[in-house]
Amino acid sequence: MSLRPVRLAPRSDLRECVERLAMALPNGSGFVVSGVGSLSRARIRLADEATGRDIPGPLEIISVAGSVSPDGAHLHIAIADARGQVLGGHVCVGCEVRTTAELLVAGLADHELAREFDELTGFDELVVRPVRGPADRT
Repeated sequence: MSLRPVRLAPRSDLRECVERLAMALPNGSGFVVSGVGSLSRARIRLADEATGRDIPGPLEIISVAGSVSPDGAHLHIAIADARGQVLGGHVCVGCEVRTTAELLVAGLADHELAREFDELTGFDELVVRPVRGPADRT
């Protein structure tokens, strides 16, 4: 496992940047293990909703974490508005960094992540596979 600290610049889209970061990770797979910062605006999908909703800023990122694979990111976020009211949900495209977003990303050298349809849940769910080394490929 390799840890990579990352800072996202103002006006960056949080989700799009994390998905681009995945391309540089071993096997394109990893986890965002920690994240803080601020957003000008957010777009998050709340529990059991089909689409995201726009949240006007300014907002503080209290926490962001999740998985990233070649199939995309699955990130959850907790944000606070200027009154300190906290809201959380799934990160959608449209979370625009205000001043900074500071992330710690863990890349996985020995495993690859994917998302595949799960009949039990009805959603694309995480699948973890060990990466076979050269000695295992004979």
